[in-house]
Amino acid sequence: MSPNYMRSFSEGCLRPPTVVGQFHTLFFGSVRMFFLGVLGFAVYGNEALHFSCDPDKREVNLFCYNQFRPITPQVFWALQLVIVLVPGAIFHLYAACKSITQEDILQKSFYAGFYIFSVFLRVILEAMAFWLQIKFFGFKVDAIYMCDVGALEKKSNITRCMVPEHFEKTIFLIAMYTFTVITVVLCITEVFEITCRRLGILKTQ
Repeated sequence: MSPNYMRSFSEGCLRPPTVVGQFHTLFFGSVRMFFLGVLGFAVYGNEALHFSCDPDKREVNLFCYNQFRPITPQVFWALQLVIVLVPGAIFHLYAACKSITQEDILQKSFYAGFYIFSVFLRVILEAMAFWLQIKFFGFKVDAIYMCDVGALEKKSNITRCMVPEHFEKTIFLIAMYTFTVITVVLCITEVFEITCRRLGILKTQ
């Protein structure tokens, strides 16, 4: 791919054709990624090391932590961010290859419909991630986790495990839910903005 295509692709990703889309890129790229990359590591970085059960044995701690965290939150949210970016990236790659300008996206029905479709895909992916986050992590992190170590000790046995910094993790969970809701609202608002521009209610700059 030529440098011009790459330049058009990067400009399309960083500067969408709508005002709401540009705000979404700013929010998604700076606030959300910074929050996850910096604060997420601070909150969850050493969770496995500080997760302890009774009895405090390495194999018990590891077994129960894997039960407590089928997938680590950092990995889940990183995958969420990457997957949500895919529909927009595909559209802007297509636009770069076809030399589609920002004005064309707003003025031509096919391009506008294609772009709106990519936005709706983002909404669907965010909604699926929201549901999976509820399934994996819930809305609250308790200080005590009751672990079933029957498979490890070959007998039915429930042990208590201490979850480190549970209150901070609860706040972080609520923040990530909030970010997902904000992103969905921005996507829906962007579709509304494109529709208004197409109908002439808003002027296309």
